Amino acid sequence: MGKVGIEERSIWNEWIQNKNEDNTNQLIDHYMYLVQYHVQRIASNLPKSVQKEDLRSLGLFGLYDAILKFDPNRDLKFDTYASFRIKGAIIDGLRKEDWLPRSAREKVKKIDFAVEALEQQLQREVSAEEIAAHLKMKKEEVEEVIKDSFFSNLLSMEDKGANDEYKEGIGYHIPDEKELTPEENVLKQEKLHQLSQHIQKLNENEQLVLSLFYDKELTFTEIGKALGLTTSRISQIHKQAIFKIRQMFS
Repeated sequence: MGKVGIEERSIWNEWIQNKNEDNTNQLIDHYMYLVQYHVQRIASNLPKSVQKEDLRSLGLFGLYDAILKFDPNRDLKFDTYASFRIKGAIIDGLRKEDWLPRSAREKVKKIDFAVEALEQQLQREVSAEEIAAHLKMKKEEVEEVIKDSFFSNLLSMEDKGANDEYKEGIGYHIPDEKELTPEENVLKQEKLHQLSQHIQKLNENEQLVLSLFYDKELTFTEIGKALGLTTSRISQIHKQAIFKIRQMFS
């Protein structure tokens, strides 16, 4: 099981010999930091409506599963093995729970249709304000739906729409839910890692807009004021960044 400390080896030896509840709890306590670490990382990329305690419960399930299935005789660090199980359990749980409500999914579809209709009519990029006016929604609500649907789609980044092509625009296809195999879960984690790398390939303005919109949770209008650009231009930069990321994945 790779190089481990004396205390860690002792806990594992006790668990191998007894495999009772006390020994299992010892291992869970010892590796709880892995759950906390991955909960924090995943939660930072999800809407505030997703509770960290729910993610923690999913992560604990992944850790427990890792303990039961880990072979200490293999030349593999438990931390590495458990991390895959923990992240996979959290992502899989999010998919099964379908944390993006049906009402939000309906709004995503409405925004998609509105974007297509407005862009065909105006023959140019459209802003969040124009979408909101067309749908009689608040601009902030439109931006929030865009943000939540973006994170929802990260959980299915490798899925494609009709004709194996990603859709360009503010809205995009949210595929049907399906249960993932452990192998697919590992691939999904790799996709999320690739996402981080792809974002770093964007130009400075695109990275900044994504950071301010998704991390700092500023509106397009607020970002525009901060950067001295129009709201429409910020919307355009955002769309370009999302499209580039999708092209990198295709």
